[in-house]
Amino acid sequence: MQEHAIARPKLLEGRTALVTGASRGLGRAIALALGEEGAAVAVTDLLIEGSAFNTDELKEYSLLAGHFSQTGEIRTQQTSLEIQSMGSNSCAMKLDVTDQDQVKEVVREIEARLGPVDILVNNAAVMDNFARFEDQKPEKWERDLKVNLTGAYYCTKAVWPGMVRQGWGRIINISSVAALMGAAQQPSYGATKAGLIGLSKSLAIEAGRNGITVNTVCPGFIATEALKLYDERMKERVVRRTALRRLGHPEEVASVVVYLASDCASYITGATIPVTGGIDLLTL
Repeated sequence: MQEHAIARPKLLEGRTALVTGASRGLGRAIALALGEEGAAVAVTDLLIEGSAFNTDELKEYSLLAGHFSQTGEIRTQQTSLEIQSMGSNSCAMKLDVTDQDQVKEVVREIEARLGPVDILVNNAAVMDNFARFEDQKPEKWERDLKVNLTGAYYCTKAVWPGMVRQGWGRIINISSVAALMGAAQQPSYGATKAGLIGLSKSLAIEAGRNGITVNTVCPGFIATEALKLYDERMKERVVRRTALRRLGHPEEVASVVVYLASDCASYITGATIPVTGGIDLLTL
């Protein structure tokens, strides 16, 4: 008698997720993984195919965004279409997380198109401010605060009332191993990513009574499009210092986010989860 495999129920069926900075890299992998588990996903990014932008202004905002805008590696709408091909609902929307009014408007539109936001993944970030401390510019410090930390605050503020009303929610902040170890010549990146940990823990205390969990994921060095721009010798040093002796894959971070977004992680809140391959263990 032939046996038929029983399909596993999808972990996030009936949920709606908002992922910021999802055009490529970790954000894209996270959006796809959430969609694969049945969530309706709003794929948002500063860059979206077909939208007009000033390249010089974009480079001032983020060198990486400026670079990828010229290479064609913008996959916001493409990611949404891939999620739809899985059988999950999805939409792609332009979002600048530093613009509070725009954040509010985008969340309202997502709610109208996909339903109330159950899962928020604050992934949007900039990390191009490399310089010795004495050469750091105050305007870059302010920009990093706005994107990496205040952006997460604005997005959380926009979805919080809906999560409280429904008595269920998942807020997942994507930090970095830099928050755990520090980041040479990147004081604003290390500080803002560490700030996300403090934000998560503080919100988790308030959110618990409303059935909302708030957690932080700290990726290590992950093989994204951005990492390909790094010097090969630097990448070799990173691999040598990593206990697993390799770079991480975006899907390995995405699977942790899916877990935290699901009912499987219903008793986890205020946690900081390293997905680092052990580079934070200072392996020689």
